[in-house]
Amino acid sequence: MRKRIDLHLHTTASDGSDTPSELIAKAREAGLQVISVTDHDTIAGSLEAVKLPTEGVKVITGIEFSCCTMGYGGFDCHILGYGFDPEDETLLAAIRHGREMRLFKLEARLKYLKEHFGIEFTDEEIAWLHSLNSVARPHLARLIIKRGLALDVADAFDKYLKVGGFPDDRIDAREAISAILAAGGIPVYAHPLGGEREPRISLGELTERVSALKSMGLMGLECFYSRYSKEDRELLISLACERGLLVSGGSDYHGENKTVVLGSLSSDGSECDGSQITVIDYLNIK
Repeated sequence: MRKRIDLHLHTTASDGSDTPSELIAKAREAGLQVISVTDHDTIAGSLEAVKLPTEGVKVITGIEFSCCTMGYGGFDCHILGYGFDPEDETLLAAIRHGREMRLFKLEARLKYLKEHFGIEFTDEEIAWLHSLNSVARPHLARLIIKRGLALDVADAFDKYLKVGGFPDDRIDAREAISAILAAGGIPVYAHPLGGEREPRISLGELTERVSALKSMGLMGLECFYSRYSKEDRELLISLACERGLLVSGGSDYHGENKTVVLGSLSSDGSECDGSQITVIDYLNIK
């Protein structure tokens, strides 16, 4: 029996626009049966979601770590974690580390906005930014829009938040993978061919990166993804089988903050047979 699955979803706990309860309601309306809330560098949204009445929607604990690698070409990547113990101290320590790095980068961005554009936020707005589990550019964009300085998030990014050169806010991929494993979870390489606003990588780069991440303990690849074609899926599934990795799939839904349809696991509109998502089998989700 086909099972509708989406294992890559974001909420207001990071940079999504839906609360966990709103997301579950929308997942139910979309006919999804298994989901995972995978907010950036926080499990706050996931913890809230698993405690809510789901009425036929199975919720798996999840997270998406923003990572970089040391000694493997220095590439950036995102590592998803599924089915972990949310009280594991190693996992919580990695999350705290990521939050500290995000706050450090936030201070640099605030200084930049003030020095280059004369944009200063109130004490109340600064306190709100510091209270967030996973502060990121979309949160700054909302404040900029509120000031009438941008039309929408994309406009705020283009005018004020596109420039780079800020302190890194990504933890080492080895730390993220080790933390997920220590908590009994499954570490999965998110959108391995490139995600939203990321350059597409070559097959050679892909195989090198997968080899590096597998040596750190990687267990799966996100082969089904809202921006990937049939050819992309087949390539990734073949690579997963060749390397003994599990297959995962998710839309990368962010609500109003991205043009991604909830439950969409392909760019061509084709549906995913849930039996192909072997992460579900590994977690023994019925």
